[in-house]
Amino acid sequence: MTSQPSSAAPAGSTPLPPKSNATKTPAGQGKGSTTIAESVVAKIAGIAARQVPGVYALGGGVARAMGQIRDVVSQHDMAQGVSVEVGHTQAAVDVILVVDYPYPLQDVAGQVRDAIYDSVETLVGLEVTEVNISIADIRIPSDDQSESPRVS
Repeated sequence: MTSQPSSAAPAGSTPLPPKSNATKTPAGQGKGSTTIAESVVAKIAGIAARQVPGVYALGGGVARAMGQIRDVVSQHDMAQGVSVEVGHTQAAVDVILVVDYPYPLQDVAGQVRDAIYDSVETLVGLEVTEVNISIADIRIPSDDQSESPRVS
């Protein structure tokens, strides 16, 4: 007679069901609700946009100036230049870009759009209805050389 391993749990503990019997409640079908703040969606969109090659900065002139002040005091605003409208199941995103010269503007805008769609839909679980992109400026490397260096 062969002996089989004992499946009995040690005294005082509750045995876990085998993994094949474990079930996970599908998203949106559990009890309760989850609310995701617009600032969280904007931050995720901003991070995604900044990872695209050719994106120099996000935001218009005033937003970038404020961003430089925040950088000096080590407070980075990842949602700078991004605004979102969030509903129960959908989100719309507006982004203002500064693109490095000589990157093709339409290509950078398309890659930013794709990155935001992918990140927000994957990480947040909202359907992105639109991503509107405004290119406010381009950065020419020679312009940076004429500026005075930042004092640290």
